[in-house]
Amino acid sequence: MNYCALEHVDIEGKRVAIRVDLNVPVENETITNDERIRAILPTLHYCLNRNTEVILLSHFGRPKGVVDPKFSLRPVAKRLAELLQRPVPLVNQWRENFLSGQAEKKPKIGSVSLFENLRFEDGEEENDPTLAEELASIGDIYVMDAFGTAHRAHASTYGAIERATIACAGPLLSQEIDTLQKVLVSPARPLVAVIGGAKVSGKLEVLKNLSRIADAILVGGGMANTFLLAHGYPTGNSLVESDLTDLARSISRATNVPLPSDVMTSRSIEPSSKATLRLVDDVRDDDLIVDIGPITARQFASHLRQAGTILWNGPMGVFEFDQFGEGTRIVAEAVASSDGFTLGGGGDTIAALEHNGLRDHLNYVSTGGGAFLEFVEGRKLPSIAALEGRCGVKSRSQTSS
Repeated sequence: MNYCALEHVDIEGKRVAIRVDLNVPVENETITNDERIRAILPTLHYCLNRNTEVILLSHFGRPKGVVDPKFSLRPVAKRLAELLQRPVPLVNQWRENFLSGQAEKKPKIGSVSLFENLRFEDGEEENDPTLAEELASIGDIYVMDAFGTAHRAHASTYGAIERATIACAGPLLSQEIDTLQKVLVSPARPLVAVIGGAKVSGKLEVLKNLSRIADAILVGGGMANTFLLAHGYPTGNSLVESDLTDLARSISRATNVPLPSDVMTSRSIEPSSKATLRLVDDVRDDDLIVDIGPITARQFASHLRQAGTILWNGPMGVFEFDQFGEGTRIVAEAVASSDGFTLGGGGDTIAALEHNGLRDHLNYVSTGGGAFLEFVEGRKLPSIAALEGRCGVKSRSQTSS
């Protein structure tokens, strides 16, 4: 990809505006998981070690252009200050402080400030050109380092990149691109994809693209029901998309899609519901399929042990309830213990890894949800498209060749 990375840009003594993803979980103004905040620290230290002034830009929640105190980034600014051991002021009046005639033009070397929630601006999600121009003018260099929002053509993730004098990809974004490219373009073979989730329709393009490049696709979750139905197996009262059975068969013809041979079923999906093991031929009319069975889980694990590369997106069942989570646990352990390169992505996948204490056992866990899926689909993400050719140095692809 023809984009420019931060390490190839001269930022010494400059004001650097960085679009980051600080959309963290907050309860009663207390951050319950600061992982995304910690993830940007290497980028901040890189810039501060080069005598820059750092301006951070992020969204938080979905206030839809309305200033709402519950969506303030104040707790984030406080936590950042603790981690950096330096003040991190939250800037509300950023136009007056950075764009007006009275604004300080000379960079405040060594300082870090955080603009208030960009989605308080009613033009952010609409990619308003005026707002995009203003954000592009904040710093000497505009850095996009928020992969989780790279699939959104918003003012801060697209318009500002297009309008900035110099724009580049930050280390987090570069790492995401490089890792996903490695898996999708030149993986160690065999490439085995583990795809779960409720519906085939939600990951239609993902499945189509993977059927062209993966050596095997292991399907679980609700989408496995559609594949089972497509091959003539009963699915009882389970969630199924009968209008996509032809597509399921075409994907099975394009690559190896081992079907579940046994499943866990239940009459309801509640914490106290009983799980019953059935062979796929024996699913009853009032059954709900809630997980792959133990034989299938171990068959999937065998495929994963032979993989050179594993891409995982989506659990195998309703893992939140232990009686429906054994399939996901066995698959997660197989992925985590693989000798191949392992990549996981998506909120449910991360939750499943954390539920089983395996988050740190994969080679790479993507920070993106929707962005991860769109990249795997083969789409060019708006932010990455906007970054191409945006600084007058060699691109990352050129410098790495």
